[in-house]
Amino acid sequence: MTTLAPLPDETRADRLKWTLHDYRTIVGQEFTHLVRQPATFAWQLGFPIVMVLLFVYVFGSAMDVTGEGAGVDYVAYAMPGLFAMTMAFGFTNTAWAVAEAKEKGFIDRVRSMPMASSAVVVGRNISDTIHAGVDLFILFLIALAIGWRSEGSVMETLGAFALLLWLRFALIWVGVWMGLLVKNVEQAGNLFAIAFPFGMVSSVFTPPELMPGWLGTIAAWNPVSATATAIRELFGNPSAVGNSWPEQHALGAALIWPLVITLIFLPLGVRRFKNLGR
Repeated sequence: MTTLAPLPDETRADRLKWTLHDYRTIVGQEFTHLVRQPATFAWQLGFPIVMVLLFVYVFGSAMDVTGEGAGVDYVAYAMPGLFAMTMAFGFTNTAWAVAEAKEKGFIDRVRSMPMASSAVVVGRNISDTIHAGVDLFILFLIALAIGWRSEGSVMETLGAFALLLWLRFALIWVGVWMGLLVKNVEQAGNLFAIAFPFGMVSSVFTPPELMPGWLGTIAAWNPVSATATAIRELFGNPSAVGNSWPEQHALGAALIWPLVITLIFLPLGVRRFKNLGR
């Protein structure tokens, strides 16, 4: 990678200014690409909408998650889970976008320019986090339309959405690393095979205690379950909580899991980017 040596009189503030400018350039490029290919946005939002229709209206009437009868309060239970699942599945979109940028040579062009080495990785994260916020807002409007409501205070509701974006922020680093790791967009598309069980084997649609013992344990310790349970509590929605540590301390687990994921995959993503072509 070609880099320019800093000018003798260049200050740390100058380097920070140009680094932030590089981040803004990458973010702008990502949103320009999205505007030119709206089908990508439609797919990313269409999948959770289909899941809402499928689980809430097709399977929801048979679900007894509150102990008060099949279908009772299932919308209130399922919608927070769908919020969490949408944020969790988003890492595959990140991986696909990074793999496409690599395959088309965009990353190589950026690496040949005098830009901050972290620009592509951090810029990708910023743009995807903003995009996730838009997805979440639209899904929130759909939830209101089908009758879901938050019973928590304004601050608790905002805190729940902040936890969702915190999970998405962490998983973006996973997507960046995987996108740089795979050889092409076809392999990136196959990552959905990993995302699906990651999102589904959780408390998104069914409490872990209703699953077989070994599967319930996996679901209870799933980071998606931690976020789903924590936001149900903040929203004031029904939540079937078991005896495991992450279920009893959902808010703490929802804060810790994304931090752990970030600490692992952020360095891996940056290192992989620096080692491209070697």
